[in-house]
This record gives sequence, structure tokens and C-alpha cells, in this order.
Amino acid sequence: MIILNVCIFLSGIVGLFILQRKKVSFNILVLSALAGAVGFGVFLNLFDGETAARSLRWIGIVGSIYVRLLKMMVVPLIFVSIVCAIINQKSGRQMGRIAAWSLVFLLGTAAIAATVGGLTAMSFHLTAEGIAIGESEAHTTHSLQDQAGNMGLLEDTIVGIIPENPFYAMTGQGPNATLSVVLIACLVGVGIIGVRTYEPEQAELFTGWINALNTLVVEIVMMIIMLTPYGIFSLMTSTIAGGDFAGILKLMKFVIASYSAIFLMFLIHALILTMLRLNPLTYCKKALATLSFAFTSRTSAGTLPLTVRALTEKMGVSGGVANLTASLGVSIGQNGCAAIYPAMLVVMVLPTVGRSMTPGFFLVMVLTITVVSIGIAGVGGGATFAGIMVLSALGLPVGIAGLLIAIEPLIDMGRTALNVSDGMVSALGTARFTGNFNKTVYDDPKAEFVDKAARH
Repeated sequence: MIILNVCIFLSGIVGLFILQRKKVSFNILVLSALAGAVGFGVFLNLFDGETAARSLRWIGIVGSIYVRLLKMMVVPLIFVSIVCAIINQKSGRQMGRIAAWSLVFLLGTAAIAATVGGLTAMSFHLTAEGIAIGESEAHTTHSLQDQAGNMGLLEDTIVGIIPENPFYAMTGQGPNATLSVVLIACLVGVGIIGVRTYEPEQAELFTGWINALNTLVVEIVMMIIMLTPYGIFSLMTSTIAGGDFAGILKLMKFVIASYSAIFLMFLIHALILTMLRLNPLTYCKKALATLSFAFTSRTSAGTLPLTVRALTEKMGVSGGVANLTASLGVSIGQNGCAAIYPAMLVVMVLPTVGRSMTPGFFLVMVLTITVVSIGIAGVGGGATFAGIMVLSALGLPVGIAGLLIAIEPLIDMGRTALNVSDGMVSALGTARFTGNFNKTVYDDPKAEFVDKAARH
């Protein structure tokens, strides 16, 4: 049966390959992969647990490889793209404006998302009182409590963005690695501009190297992006077939409340686009493939290469804005993981300590979440880390996160898609306000990923 399941999966891969060779639209390929994965995942649920688990170990190889390939290119893409953006603009002032507007959008939407999360939890009357604690949840709760006790201060997290060893930061290690790489890239770019004033020949030499490296990195990224339907087919199959449906049913009220808040925040993103005089439906069509991968992979950082390419090639955002804002969005102001989720946890915990939500405390909660959202890693477990930091900062017990461990994967899919959407909307807003936006490309329904590798 395991061999049969793997053969069915490989047949699906071959089917997607045939569609791709027939030049089927990228979005259609992604939707086909999602639909096929849902059906195949439900089919795998008909087998006993051991057979399904052993089948998924082989089926999951494709998805794991694809996610690793994307993560492999995150640091090179951030570094060379931001350096190129700075040195090709001939000035560091424009990047300063881009960074400022990026933070305004990212932190502003985080505050709105925290408000939405808190109000949604209150409207659903969510509370941690009366939730049964199993053995697994109790173990996780104790682990989180120990983690909260060993957690550094918020100011240490902010200082940690500046790496003591730049070469270590460039390996992508550590919770603040993405922001550290952004900082290093900005320093290198501004440094090259400075060298132009007294060693123009050396500066041009550096510029040529960086531009050539950027061309190579973008080409490799596009080769990987063209594998997206196959990665989604594998990842979504594993998610559907390996879901803890008993745990989901037990906490269904929290699941519904979470997705209600996520949906409301997506509507707010659409409203922001409308205020920017951009068609939200056009955004939905062009962001579909990127958000679908974010949904299935549950990693904002791993989605970054797709996010940047979608912004530049489909939506008309300049490379400098796309790379800087999207990179910052991986670790700053994540609407789903670092805003909605912690706010809902706070609302649920308050009754267990005999406290009620007041307007003053609600405001303190929103401000705390907005600040804490700086430096939250865009990888699996980031939401739990954000929740622990917010609860600890407000003097509340952190064990609630352990009670929700059974439904974490299901909710994390929607949260991650919202995180990525926030980065894209923030980039569009920043590009609008800094004059780095081509609306003709955004409005063009034929604007698509440029598959240069396939053409060659």
C-alpha cells in the first residue's frame, strides 16, 4: 500500500509536469496542485496511521527539498538585492525613506491586527478556563514556562539585530538573522557609494561584481520558483493526511475565531489597497501563488524569494522596495503570528487570573504587541515565541500556548499567509509613497513570472 500511495503521488507530479510543459498559467498550476493535494490527503486518511505515516515520509521529501531550496536562497537574495538597490540609486537617502515608510506600514498594520485579534476573541467569548489539559499539553506547558523564564529582555532582542560576527549572521543562524543581513547589506551598499567619492575605479569594480552576482542569484531563484506547484502538492498532502482532527474538533471555537480574525485582516489589507488606488482583486490574482505556498509551507522566511519576485515582476514594485520591505516583513510586524495570535491569547488568559479586559489594558496590550512584533522570526514556532513574549511582558502566565498545541499547524497556515500578505501590501504602500511603483505592470493581467531559465 505504501508503494501504491507513492506511485499515485508520482503520477500527480507527472501530471503537473505535463501541464507545465503545455504552458498552463502558473496560478492554474498552483490551484491544480492544491486541489490534487486535498483529494490525495483525504485518500491517505482512509489508511491506518502507520501506513499513512510511512507513505508521508516519502511523499514529504519533495516538499522538504523545495522549502530547503528556498531557504537556501533567502540570505543571498536579501544581501545582493539590497546592495544592488542602494548602489544603483547612487544615494542612500532614498533607501532611508523606503525603510521609514516600510516600518510605518509594517508596525501600523501590526497594531491594527492586534486590535482585530483582541476584539474577535472578546466577541467569541474565548477563555482558557475549563480547557482540559492532556499529558502532551501539560508537558508542552511546562516547557514553555521554562522557556519564558530563560527568555531575554525585549531590549536585548533589539540590540541583537546588530551582529557581533557578520559572517555568522550571513549563515542565516539566530532569530534576528534576517534583520542582521538587511543591516549588513545596507552598510555595504552605503559604503560602496562612499568609496565612489575617492576611489571611483574600485567602487565600479565592486558594483560590477555585485550586479553580476545579483543576476546569477535571481536566475537561481526563478529556477526554484518554477518548482512551486510540486512543492505545494507535497506539502499540502502531508498537512491534510497528517492533521490532528480530534484536537481540531476539541478546540473548534478557537479555530473559527482565529480564521475569522485572519479573514477580517485580509479585508483590511484590501481596504488599504483601495485607499492606495490599487484594485484588490488584481492583487489577489497576482498574489495567489505566493500566498498559497505560504499557506502550505508555514514559513514566511521560506516564502521570501516568491514574495520578492511577485512584487517586482507581477506588481510593478521596484527591486529596492520589494527586497527591503519584504525582508523587514519577515521579522517585523507579522500580522498573523506576532499580532492576532498573541492578542487572542491575552484575552483568553485574563479570566484565569481573575482579571477583566478594560480599555486601558487593551491599549497597553496593543502597544506591547506592536513593539514585541519587532524581531519575531518568520519560521515555524514564531507565533508561540511571540505569544510567550507578550504574555510575559504583561505579567500573565504563558501555559495557554501549550493547550493549543494540537491545532497549531492548522491555524499557522492562515497566519503565515496573512504575514506574507502584510509584507506585500506594505511593499506596495511604500512603493506608492516613495515613487518606486509602476502601476502599468500592476494593472497588466499578463504580467507573470519571467521563466528565463526555462527559455534558455
